[in-house]
Amino acid sequence: MDALETRELRYFVAVAEELHFGRAAARLGMAQPPLSRAIQQLERRLGVRLLERDRRGVALTGAGEMLLHEGRAALDAATAALRRTRRAGGADGTGSSRNRLVLAVKAGSSHELLHKLLDAYAAEPGAAEVEVLPSGTCEQGEMLRDGRADVALMHKPFNSLVGFDSEELMTEGQVAILPAGHPLALRGSLTVAEVTDLPDLPLARWARDGVYPPGPGPEIRDQTQLAQLIALGRTVAVFPESARAWLWAEHTAVPLTDAPPVVTHIAWPAHSRSLALAALIRTATRL
Repeated sequence: MDALETRELRYFVAVAEELHFGRAAARLGMAQPPLSRAIQQLERRLGVRLLERDRRGVALTGAGEMLLHEGRAALDAATAALRRTRRAGGADGTGSSRNRLVLAVKAGSSHELLHKLLDAYAAEPGAAEVEVLPSGTCEQGEMLRDGRADVALMHKPFNSLVGFDSEELMTEGQVAILPAGHPLALRGSLTVAEVTDLPDLPLARWARDGVYPPGPGPEIRDQTQLAQLIALGRTVAVFPESARAWLWAEHTAVPLTDAPPVVTHIAWPAHSRSLALAALIRTATRL
C-alpha cells in the first residue's frame, strides 16, 4: 500500500469534520465530484469504509473516526515541520538570519517569570532570538502541535500537558479580578462560589478549543478587552496571582481561598531536537 498523502488527509479531514461533501468542497476550494472520487479512491486503497453515505447524509464509521483523529495529528505534524524548518532557516518572512524560537504565553499570566526568563536567556552565549506570542486561555497546546510555537508556558489545571515534555517552574494561588468600586473588592478574601454567581457581575468567558462555555458573561477575545470590561463593571475574571502585574487602577485583585493552585510549566514537543530550545529550558529550570 502506498503511503498516505498529505493532500488525501486534508480532503478526508474536511469531509469528516463537515459531514457534507458540498461544504467540504467549498472549504477546500474545489468542485464536489473530484473530492468524492478522491475519498472513494482512498477507501479502496486502505481497504476499509471510512464514511457511511445515505439519503440522510454522511456519517463516520469506526475506521473513519480513527483516521480523523490520526489524520488531524499527522496534518498538524506536517504543518509544524514546515513552519519550524522555515523558521530555523530564516525563510519565514521575519527578515532575521538568527535562529529564532517562538514562545507561546497566556496573555496576562506569569508576567514576572516571563521577564526573568527572557532576561536570563538573552544573557546566555549564542542565545537565539525569542519571539513572545500571546495566546488565549487554552491555545498554547494547539500552537505547539501545529508549529506556530516552539515552546510554551502552560498552566495546570487549565492546560493539558499530554503529548508534551515539560518542567515545572512555579506554583501560585488564584485571585478574582473585580472592578475597584464593587462591594466585594473591599473583602480580604473570597471563595470561588462567591465570584461565579454574581448577577450584577457575570464571569468572563474565554474560548476553549474555539468554543465558548455557556453562561451570561461576555465572550472575551483578548486581555485588553477583558481589562476594559472589568474596569467598566461589566464582568469579573479569575487569574493566577501573577496577573496582578497588569492590573489597572480601576481593578482590584482579591485572593480566592478555595481555588486550586496554578502550576506553571514550560512545555515543548516531545520529539524536539533543537539545541536553542534545550538551552532555553535549562535557563528556565535555573530560575
